[in-house]
Amino acid sequence: MRILYIDCDSLRPDHLGCYGYRRETSPNIDDLAADGRTFTDVYASDAPCLPSRTAFYTGRFGIHTGAINHGGLNADVRRHGSKRRANYPEKFRTLGSVLSDEGIHTAMISPFPARHDGWQVVEGVRELYDTGGNGGERADEVYPYARDWLEEHAAEDDWYCHVNFWDPHTPYRTPEEYGNPFADEPAPEWLTEELIEQHYRESGPHSAQDLKGWGGSWDRPRMPPEISSREEFKEMVDGYDVGVRYMDRYVGKLFDLLRDRGVFDETLIVISGDHGENLGELNVYGDHQLADDKTCRVPLIVRGPGVQPGTDDGLRYQLDLAPTLVDLVGGDAPEGWDGRSFAETITDGAESGRDELILSQGTWTCQRSVRWDDWLLLRTYHDAYRSRLEDVMLFDLASDPHETTDLSAERPDVVDDGLARLQRWHDDRLLEAARGERGGNPDAPNGVTDPMWQVLGEKGPYYTWNRLDDYVDHLTETGREERAAELRERLE
Repeated sequence: MRILYIDCDSLRPDHLGCYGYRRETSPNIDDLAADGRTFTDVYASDAPCLPSRTAFYTGRFGIHTGAINHGGLNADVRRHGSKRRANYPEKFRTLGSVLSDEGIHTAMISPFPARHDGWQVVEGVRELYDTGGNGGERADEVYPYARDWLEEHAAEDDWYCHVNFWDPHTPYRTPEEYGNPFADEPAPEWLTEELIEQHYRESGPHSAQDLKGWGGSWDRPRMPPEISSREEFKEMVDGYDVGVRYMDRYVGKLFDLLRDRGVFDETLIVISGDHGENLGELNVYGDHQLADDKTCRVPLIVRGPGVQPGTDDGLRYQLDLAPTLVDLVGGDAPEGWDGRSFAETITDGAESGRDELILSQGTWTCQRSVRWDDWLLLRTYHDAYRSRLEDVMLFDLASDPHETTDLSAERPDVVDDGLARLQRWHDDRLLEAARGERGGNPDAPNGVTDPMWQVLGEKGPYYTWNRLDDYVDHLTETGREERAAELRERLE
């Protein structure tokens, strides 16, 4: 089997035409989806980049691997302890290793392993091509690597090639000469001037007034300096959408190359991403800082031999894709994976999915959320000094997809249900860790410890390290003295 996995960093599904977006951002991806299977409710179990790709390639939750942060103890996978011999334990083989064991030649075209020292994602991968920009590459810079590899190998049998595009990731860097196909199209209506004004008075990295993190502004032609009006919001959304459209152009070139080699219809093509992106939701602009719907929901489109076309609305973790791919090549997923195969859904359209998902963020904030029915319950343990985050928040995604109205006070019954689901999941995962079941490994250092509590007990989420003093001063200088005073109390 030939498998082309296209990994689109920071790509949120609701900005693709095949997911209902009104702008024509993705004509090539949409054409692929029309003949393939589109999965509407797939979520990264652990966000953002390093935890997400670690979860996918190891097939395990971050609560089991320990990798939920971008720095400190929990930026690395917990090692295997005394059960580690000349090779890693079979139950914890990675996706690359398992595919290689099944006779699939594996390659990765991505700077990601070096960008975050996330070398666990290439365990078992036979070829790695670092595109050299540390995640700042445009699609035209990534494409030649993928083109050269596919020109040499596309017509061969039994390969897996991971190609990583970055264009939807801030700062938006599509060449100016490409223009703006959406110049005459309005920005999404949900973000009103009133809400922007409220956001502008609040605090937090990548909030409306602090668009470049903890202060300052982007010096990029497709990035506004701040979000103080709908005009500036449109500039940001246009920058994101143009990045998606530019990337889609080069995704289409890969499809054309497969057609030229006569193997397009014989190649399983998978399009997904490492996480989504907040574009104003909960006052996060152009980043992926939460365990909410917009940070954690990812696209998943599968097209190729044996795929039953259609749409699937089941709740799934992205890490469920790992055992699914192993199933599709005729292998067996390791018993230590947390992921569950949905291969029959891809090939036969069989109904499946999970009753609920627990999503995690430990890099910008410390949060877990519960996603079930139409609900999202968000539990915050460290708010990254953001104004908008309460300890517990509840959103009805069916009526409020942009998370503007917290219903926790109005629906305490649903809150209780969500918190019970979260506690049950937490207890079950730590019980697996203690017993060595599924993704748990009690033989690892700290193997029966929740990594979220380790992050909180260490220095907190990585991007908040040593930020509070300077940020309090910045808030004072920018007229947010009341919020600065609230945060100053944390220093005392």
